[in-house]
Amino acid sequence: MTIAAVPPADAGDVDLATVDLSDRDWWTTPPEYRHAAFDRLRSERPFAFFAEPDIPGFPPGPGYHAVTRYADLEAISSQPAVFCSGKGAVSMQDVPADLNEFYGSLISMDDPRHAKIRRIVSKTFTPRMLERTLDSVRAVVDDVLVRARAKAEAGDGSIDVVADIAAPIPLRVICDMMGVPEADRASVLANSNVILSGGDPELIENDDPLTAFLTAGMEMAALMERLAAERLAEPRDDLTTALVSTEVDGERLSHQEIASFFILLLVAGNETTRNAISQGLLALSQHPDEWARWAADPALDRTGVEEVVRWVSPVTWMRRTATQDGELNGHRFAAGEKFLLFYAAANRDPEVFADPQRFDVGRDPNPHVGFGSKGPHFCLGAHLARRELQVTFRAVFDQLPDLEVTGPPHRLASSFVNGLKRLPARLGGDR
Repeated sequence: MTIAAVPPADAGDVDLATVDLSDRDWWTTPPEYRHAAFDRLRSERPFAFFAEPDIPGFPPGPGYHAVTRYADLEAISSQPAVFCSGKGAVSMQDVPADLNEFYGSLISMDDPRHAKIRRIVSKTFTPRMLERTLDSVRAVVDDVLVRARAKAEAGDGSIDVVADIAAPIPLRVICDMMGVPEADRASVLANSNVILSGGDPELIENDDPLTAFLTAGMEMAALMERLAAERLAEPRDDLTTALVSTEVDGERLSHQEIASFFILLLVAGNETTRNAISQGLLALSQHPDEWARWAADPALDRTGVEEVVRWVSPVTWMRRTATQDGELNGHRFAAGEKFLLFYAAANRDPEVFADPQRFDVGRDPNPHVGFGSKGPHFCLGAHLARRELQVTFRAVFDQLPDLEVTGPPHRLASSFVNGLKRLPARLGGDR
């Protein structure tokens, strides 16, 4: 069977009084409803104000404005001096500065420190290292798909798209880049799931999200502290060695900064690519004509990947904080006010995208903001992510043409990451 595409919801059926972007349960509603709500917010309340969720151990926050129009999001992103990231880019709430920087790394920094750290990191991504990584992507993808086929053939044909395809590919690529030993990779996956769980109770033990979040971060930091020390003593041809040895203006990254960057890599390079793969395959299953069209034409690999990223918007939002009083597109704001940039909403803005609720693997141009918008915080790993996605989807078309989604997705209860926990499928059917 093919999972039928759900038609777009009618924005007129959405009661804005029931829309609470801070409520984790709201994010478990069907995507079609969420995008209908974004349609209403864009047209009626483009800077809608929401209270922050209550987090045990933190004082109540002042709330934030939801930015849902493409033009507003682009304007904010392109003015980092007016709308800063250093107060927190990945949390609705204000958190202690050390935690903010540890979990946010580059994306929770402002210039000039952001520019210096980014220069150090960028210098490690040498053409040779990137070329080697890109060459290895094909081998990783091929091996993962062979294992998925073997699992299906050893059982009743069933697989889980998330666990058997989408999760292992970017995890292995990032861990290969960093030189993470095989014995540590299961814990890396488990801890990254916790850090990006959004508090989803299925992924949190003992119903204590804050403790689980901090514990996962400490375990990741301990791993990278160990690897950094090992590479200083015995350098290898991997990204960790490059990070501990690269200097810009006489400055190197500290071991804590390397650990923080590792967490960022897992967010930007692992989780986002994973969810683009899983939800991209879901979208293609829901739109079989687009599956057939893309599978038949490798020339669509570029536009197909861009449409998947637009459609899925793996990272739903980032936060910016006003550094001064001002006005933006008719909205007056004061210093200290928070703005959440909803990329998922901007990526369906009809002022920018023709027929935005249509999944079109040939869409071109496609100026989506799935990797961020204008400004200094555009995704450092966008090129690698695009390559991983192009290789993965082409390999699935060629090697798993009989992949068939067999049930509804199990969605992550998170406002920040648009993720799937499970997506049941089988191999061996007729497409």
